[in-house]
Amino acid sequence: MNPGKLPPELLAELLTDVGATDPAVLVGPAVGEDCAVVDMGDRLLVAKSDPITFATDRVGWYAVQVNANDVACSGAEPRWFLPTVLIPAQFEADDVRRLFGEISDACRELGVAVIGGHSEVTLGIDRPIVAGTMLGELADRRQMVATKGARDGDSIVLTTGIAIEGTAILAAECADDLRGRGVDAQTVERGAGYLGDPGISVVDAARALRQSVQVNSLHDVTEGGIVTALREIAAAAGLGVVFEAESTPVLPECERICAALDIDPMGLLGSGALLATMPSIEAPKALRALDTIGVTGWEIGQMIEKDDGMWLIDRFGEHEMPEFERDELARYLESRGFPGG
Repeated sequence: MNPGKLPPELLAELLTDVGATDPAVLVGPAVGEDCAVVDMGDRLLVAKSDPITFATDRVGWYAVQVNANDVACSGAEPRWFLPTVLIPAQFEADDVRRLFGEISDACRELGVAVIGGHSEVTLGIDRPIVAGTMLGELADRRQMVATKGARDGDSIVLTTGIAIEGTAILAAECADDLRGRGVDAQTVERGAGYLGDPGISVVDAARALRQSVQVNSLHDVTEGGIVTALREIAAAAGLGVVFEAESTPVLPECERICAALDIDPMGLLGSGALLATMPSIEAPKALRALDTIGVTGWEIGQMIEKDDGMWLIDRFGEHEMPEFERDELARYLESRGFPGG
C-alpha cells in the first residue's frame, strides 16, 4: 500500500466494527472526524491520537501541535497529553533529552500537562516517531463542534494559507534538491521557517471563531491538503462542496517550492490552515474576529447538497474537484527515494 492515509473506502469499511458499543460515545470513529467525544456526565471528554512520521526536525513539538489542533477543532481546550516516543537505536542520550524537551516546551506554551505515555528504543526505524494522544474537556456541551456539523449553504472560511506544513518539510528535507532546481537559499530558508511563521497551530484561530460566530464545523487541513480536507468535511456531513481555488492563498515560498518540485499545493500536507463552515451571514464577522488576533482569513467556497457534487472553480472554469490518493509530500519523497517516502 502507498504511504499515508488509508483509502477512504477501506477506512469506512474498517470502522464499521468498533468493538463494544457505548451510549456515552457522542462522536466516534468516522471518515472525516478527527476526535472522539465522550459524555462524562457534567462535561464532555474530547480525545485525539495522531503520530508524526514524515518530519525529522522538532518532532516532539510537532506532535503536540497537531494533536492540540484537532482537540481545538472539536470546541474544547487541550488539557492533557500522552506521547508514545519510539527512538531509533542510533540516537544518543542528548538526542532523547532534546526530543523530550520539545514536548515539554510545546505543552507549556499551550497550558497542557504531560500525564503519561510510553517511550522505547525501537529497531527498524531510522528516525524518531512520536504518536500522541491529546485530551481536552468541554463544560458546556452546546459548544461541541464536529466535522459532520457542516450544513447545506454554509460558507467555507480558510485561515492563514495552504500547504504550510508540507512546504516546511520539503524545504528542510529537500534543500539540496531545491537548490539544484534553481530555488534560491533565501526561499528555502523562509520555507523551512514556516513551522514557526506563520506556524502550524490553529488553536487560537479555532478559539476566536468559536467565541465570535456560529460555527457549524471546524476541520484543520492535514494530510492530503485542502482538497482532501474539504472532501473529509463533505463526507462527514453528507454534503457537496464548491471550492473557489482562485480565492485560496498560496504563500510565495510555497508556490516557488511546489513549482520547482512539480507538486500541487492543493494536495500537500497543510497543518497551520483551519477550515470553518458557518451560515453565510456570519462569514464577514468571522473574518473580523480572525483579524483581531492577527490571523488572515478568506471565504473560499460553499457547502452544497450532496447530489450537486464536488466542484473546484479556477481561472480555467468549473471542474470536478480532484482527488489525491495520497499526500503530495509522500508521492514526491517516494519518487526521489527519500526515507519514509
